[in-house]
Amino acid sequence: MLGKTLSLFASVILLVGCSSNTPDIQAICLRDDIGNYVIKWETDPVMEGIVKMTVSDNPDLFTSDSPIIYANIKDGVATYITNDNISRKYFRLSFNDKYARIIGARSAVMDSVQNLRDLGGYTSTNGKTVKWGKVFRSGELSSLSEWDSIRLDNLGIKTIIDLRTNQETLTAPIKYTKANILQIPISVGKIADAPQRVIEGRMRKGDAGVYMEDEYLQFVTDNTDQFAKVLEQFQNEDNYPILISCSYGKDRTGFLTAMLLAALDIPRDAIMEDYLTSNQYIDTSHLADIVKHLSTDAQESITVFLTANEGLMDLAFHKIKKEYGSTEKYLSKGLRLTDKKRERLKDILLY
Repeated sequence: MLGKTLSLFASVILLVGCSSNTPDIQAICLRDDIGNYVIKWETDPVMEGIVKMTVSDNPDLFTSDSPIIYANIKDGVATYITNDNISRKYFRLSFNDKYARIIGARSAVMDSVQNLRDLGGYTSTNGKTVKWGKVFRSGELSSLSEWDSIRLDNLGIKTIIDLRTNQETLTAPIKYTKANILQIPISVGKIADAPQRVIEGRMRKGDAGVYMEDEYLQFVTDNTDQFAKVLEQFQNEDNYPILISCSYGKDRTGFLTAMLLAALDIPRDAIMEDYLTSNQYIDTSHLADIVKHLSTDAQESITVFLTANEGLMDLAFHKIKKEYGSTEKYLSKGLRLTDKKRERLKDILLY
């Protein structure tokens, strides 16, 4: 039994063609330390038989007559061994040639891009699932390695929505040229002054926390119109696959992603799980030479700025409830997602 491991990933399961007679099949895909894909599954009730796995670079296109792995269903795990860290793989699992599941790894391997992740696999309250390979999120794309450019090519990204401010994009412009880049800046308010305050030793951990709280409140009070403009781009099926990007892919991207998932009826716990996953994929090693010369207060402040904090997202949701009455009303009135637009989003993004 996979126990707690699978329970943490229950929201990334793709359930295709479910009915009251189908078994509950939970499956996840992880990458090990050397890049192999580790595929795990669990069925309820326990099933006997064979699971066949096919692999594809495109989650919408599988050749069902060429399985790459056969495994006993009771084994619960199989490994796809590969030295390919350029293309991204998705897997179709067929249980006894009757029940099909499509899964992918949440993160994408990159050399110089922080926190690049696929939003596929999250399950809505009515059992539908976010399609893999449609929406990605990441940090800034200003220092792409040659291999990273090829990786983005392989993802087929058509639209990059850059949420950084004009000053940020001038300082670190996106270096990728094979997608339509839409800059829809989300202001960061007082936090723009934070780096200088940290360097000058005028910032403590508590101050950093207040700055972050102000930013998340401003997402609702000051930036709603901009977020609405972003979500309008998701109405055009020709824009997909879409990559949402900001500095570290954590705050502005995190809030926007939370609203997108909410519009798709993804449960709050899964939305929070996706938000907190940034903590697994933000690498601060590039700051080591700078941080080691700073005071303890400054180092703690930087940690606050680079950490996805559940309390911050909760604060934003509480502000939404206070200002609009509910998340549903914020989606419709604030973000201008009418019932018709939400249904179109679901038609495009949900299995």
